[in-house]
Amino acid sequence: VAEQAESIDNPLHEAAKRGNLSWLRECLDNRVGVNGLDKAGNTALYWACHGGHKDIVDVLFTQPSLELNQQNKLGDTALHAAAWKGYAEIVEVLLAKGARTDLKNNEKKLALDMATNAACASLLKKKQSAG
Repeated sequence: VAEQAESIDNPLHEAAKRGNLSWLRECLDNRVGVNGLDKAGNTALYWACHGGHKDIVDVLFTQPSLELNQQNKLGDTALHAAAWKGYAEIVEVLLAKGARTDLKNNEKKLALDMATNAACASLLKKKQSAG
């Protein structure tokens, strides 16, 4: 009988996806790489932004080596994810930390093009016009 091997995702990604702060902190305390990529090229920061987990985003930003502008295989960044999901508070944090608004995904879309609500779009427009 052949056994199916199950693929286990990076525990930091799982903690970020689920919004599990204690698990995330445990991963970081055990030196799980903060910029590790999953099969789709996503980081834990991407998943935290995608899920609207601002507390996770804040903890990830305590890591000095955090890569803010990593693009996944579709070309999306954490900023694209937060804008697409409509999390204005997270978009604001990412912009304050220096997220690039000029990065386009594989469909040639900026985070601004992905914004699903006026609050996110307004923050992104203001940042782009400010330079």
